Amino acid sequence: MLGGEILETEAGAVLAVHHDVPLETPYGPVPVGEIAGIAPATLRVLTPALETDVDPRGLVFLDTETTGLSGGTGTYAFLVGVARIDGARLRVTQLFMRDLDEEAALVAALTPLVTGATGIVTYNGGGFDVPLLETRFILQRRRWPAAIPHIDLMRASRRVWGGALEDCRLSTLEARVLREARAQDVPGSAIPSLYFEFLRRRRAEPLREVLAHNRHDVLALVGLLGWLGRAVAGGALALTADEQAGLGRLWEPTDVERACAYYDAALAAGLDGEAAHAVRLRLARWEKRRARWATACALWEAATTARAFDPQPWEELAKFHEHRVRDLATARDVVTRALDLAGAAGAPARIVDALSYRLARLTRRLAT
Repeated sequence: MLGGEILETEAGAVLAVHHDVPLETPYGPVPVGEIAGIAPATLRVLTPALETDVDPRGLVFLDTETTGLSGGTGTYAFLVGVARIDGARLRVTQLFMRDLDEEAALVAALTPLVTGATGIVTYNGGGFDVPLLETRFILQRRRWPAAIPHIDLMRASRRVWGGALEDCRLSTLEARVLREARAQDVPGSAIPSLYFEFLRRRRAEPLREVLAHNRHDVLALVGLLGWLGRAVAGGALALTADEQAGLGRLWEPTDVERACAYYDAALAAGLDGEAAHAVRLRLARWEKRRARWATACALWEAATTARAFDPQPWEELAKFHEHRVRDLATARDVVTRALDLAGAAGAPARIVDALSYRLARLTRRLAT
């Protein structure tokens, strides 16, 4: 029914289901085989915590389906899907426990797949999948290979799309970014109950959708890394203004110049609303640090026109005129305008009080 084979291990038997994908096959806008050429420096941009270079050809993409989301010793990973490059193909292997007493066999079958990897790629695996598997390995008297580098794509995805999409779930990115649609996908929340129903009634047919869901999650990891790898390397992609701003946020911790270039490109591409306001303030902060005052002031002036009142650009302009050019009158005019807008917008009392204090101090200085 599930198209698998019984895999015999030293700890017993477990079901293994294999799917092979040619490397030239696209999943999203990028062929799955492109992950093999991702530079180690690109992987460090996606995961700054990496301490060593990682060979992308040895990466293992991993996703689990579990009996619950609470974690702990009572939660089993009954299905583990892994994918890695194998010659001219991407091989997806899914290990399935036909009963809870097959966990030892599943762990035994999974061990060589992850032990030989140069890195493990997950989505929120640092918060759920990997700690859960570590627990299951310990309970089976095995040691999870903790020394293998871990690339969790959730961090990079939140930086790139956190301000543009309604959420950053893997399924959302698969549909909205990779443009891959699943036919009759089973909701993740329903998967534990389908597995328990299988344990009670031994009807395997509903599990076909569960395995398809897991397989698509693993392939989405491959496609997402391919997209991010090409975007970070500056490859050909049709980037939206929001994505250019997101790539700026992704680059900011490691390369400010490149981040600012993406921010400028996002504004030039028509970025608007709250996203544009945030980008202008980020750019202005870096221009201020470089003492490029004319550019910084232009960005602060543009930020003062945001629909929602924000005191930050007004305060920065007031400080510039007061402390940099010693123009107290202009600084007072800036604060006066900010106070009027704050009152009209119903700003919190702490903001109004801070602006009032600054205005009173400037008025006293002008009087002397």
